[in-house]
Amino acid sequence: MKKAGFSGTLDPFACGVLIIAFGQYTKLFRFLKKSPKRYRAVLWLGAKSETLDIESVTKVDDLKPFDEKLIREVVHSFKGEFRYTPPKFSAKKIEGRRAYDLAREGKEVDMKESVSEIYDIRLLHYNHPFVTFEAEVSEGTYIRSLAEEIAKRVGVAGCLSYLERLSEGEFVYEQKKPLNPLKYIKPPLNPYMGSHEDLILGKKLNKKDFKNPKPGIYHTTFDKYFAIIEIDEGNNVAYLLNKVELCSY
Repeated sequence: MKKAGFSGTLDPFACGVLIIAFGQYTKLFRFLKKSPKRYRAVLWLGAKSETLDIESVTKVDDLKPFDEKLIREVVHSFKGEFRYTPPKFSAKKIEGRRAYDLAREGKEVDMKESVSEIYDIRLLHYNHPFVTFEAEVSEGTYIRSLAEEIAKRVGVAGCLSYLERLSEGEFVYEQKKPLNPLKYIKPPLNPYMGSHEDLILGKKLNKKDFKNPKPGIYHTTFDKYFAIIEIDEGNNVAYLLNKVELCSY
């Protein structure tokens, strides 16, 4: 393959689900059902790390064990809106450059506040000084920052010693295998009632020729291909993607 891409960057020390696309399918990422994301993480209480993970631990404080009830209450308190400052060692871009590149060069990195949604979070177990939890979050959430804030609320430093992405929307890890994209795209099916030749040749389409003429983004299949189209409030139909080959997996 001449072209490949991936969605949802994983931290270097992390493992788990990663969606990889080849060829023409790299254009499908924005249409995939890849939110919310679920993670399993281990927070190391008392460990200080500039990167907020186990790759650069500089000091470990000797802490007395906490009451497990307190740990549980703190972890569960993060359900809902989550306001935080992303780690400077992250892939966020600042004036066209990745924050981690600037940080590694010793340059000042001004990270702006981010807002995410924690749909669900629960404590799996607490084996001092390690807190294992699972969280279901909106796209763009930094679990390293979530772990840091949990530790702060307990009153100590902390960083991640383990991170695994369990799922990315509809995607779960079931060994490496090819997937049929039509099972994972968000736009619903909207059959085209006109000639399939119109779609093959990329001709101008009329919304009256679709089974559902209401405004929205849809996918439609024809011959061995599919297209993603957008119907607007007027009579316009625009191709967002066309002649993407159907899979037979």
